[in-house]
Amino acid sequence: MIKVAIVEDDFRVAKIHEAYIEKIAGMRVTWSAINASETLKLLDEQSVDLLLMDIYMPDRLGTELLQEIRERHPGIDVIMITASTDKFFLEKSLEYGIFQYLIKPVDIKKFKETMDQYKKKRQLFQGAKEVNQHLLESIFKSNQSKVSQESLPSGIDSVTLRKVMDLLQSFPDGITSEKVGEKMGSSRTTARRYLEYLVGIGYLRTDSVYGIVGRPVRTYYLQMEKEKQESEWV
Repeated sequence: MIKVAIVEDDFRVAKIHEAYIEKIAGMRVTWSAINASETLKLLDEQSVDLLLMDIYMPDRLGTELLQEIRERHPGIDVIMITASTDKFFLEKSLEYGIFQYLIKPVDIKKFKETMDQYKKKRQLFQGAKEVNQHLLESIFKSNQSKVSQESLPSGIDSVTLRKVMDLLQSFPDGITSEKVGEKMGSSRTTARRYLEYLVGIGYLRTDSVYGIVGRPVRTYYLQMEKEKQESEWV
């Protein structure tokens, strides 16, 4: 049984995450804390395997607490769950070896997917007597999977698709196919083909806005769960 602790000052969010954990076989919540000082106290009293931790807490930032946890309890795995989209917090969290970084709100599908990945990695470590290439490939392949050109439909080139996806990151407020074509140096038709493919796989969503001349303009936006698709396009 994997023992989980939740560090979250919003009791409603903590209850949601606890309810999610209850639906996952082989995991249970041992305790919850609402701030950093309570977390450290409980960690000293009751060991856990996995910590689900927020960034913003009343007394300290989660990234600051993470540093102390690594010094005092180095064997604990940590998943950060936060509403912050500040790149700095992600970088600091990665420095201390977190397992995953999730942006709130996290739906149950994404939550369960992350926990399943965690359980699988943990089982691999526990079942291995020594480090070998097979173990390394099993651990890291979920984050290093690649989509080959053969898996793409006709008319979609993997290199161009990667360029389009990179371009979209600079336009979180939406972009039209005409604008994408200008940035890529290609026709609007070509740009639309790639954009519609990304809509089809769930990477983008669309909305129609009426322009000055009265015709609706189709605008493309990044999905809230875009990290799910990005992990497949390393």
